[in-house]
Amino acid sequence: MPAPYSLDLRERVWAAYHAKEGTEEEVAERFGVSLSFVRDLVRRKREIGSVAPKPHGGGRPPALDEQGLEQVAQAVAEVPDATLEELLVKLRRQERLRLSRTVLWRGLESLQLTRKKEEPPRERTGHKARGTAAA
Repeated sequence: MPAPYSLDLRERVWAAYHAKEGTEEEVAERFGVSLSFVRDLVRRKREIGSVAPKPHGGGRPPALDEQGLEQVAQAVAEVPDATLEELLVKLRRQERLRLSRTVLWRGLESLQLTRKKEEPPRERTGHKARGTAAA
C-alpha cells in the first residue's frame, strides 16, 4: 500500500476547499489528487476535526511468536551445525511447529543466527584428482 499523502498537502487541499477556491473536483484536479481523496479528507475533517492520515494498521502478526523463537533458539543450541533443512525437520517433528522454510529463515535472522543452506559436498577419499600424474 502506498504511503499517505503528506500533512502539508492535506492541509493545502483542505484550505483550498474550505476557502471555496473551487468544487471538490476542481480542488482535486488542481492538486493532482483523486476526487475520492478530497471527499474523504473533507469527511475526516468534519468528523474528527483533523486532516492527518489514519495511523498504520499494524500489518500481519509475525508467524513465529516469542515462544516459537525460543524453540528455534533452543533447537539451534542443541544442534549448532544443523543445516536449515535439518533444523526445519527437527522443529516440525519434535516441537510440532508448522513452519515454512522462509518463516524459519526469518526467525533465525531475527535471532541473529546464521545457518548453512545445505550440506557441504563430501570430500573424495582414496581417489586421485583428475589431471594429475601418478608418482
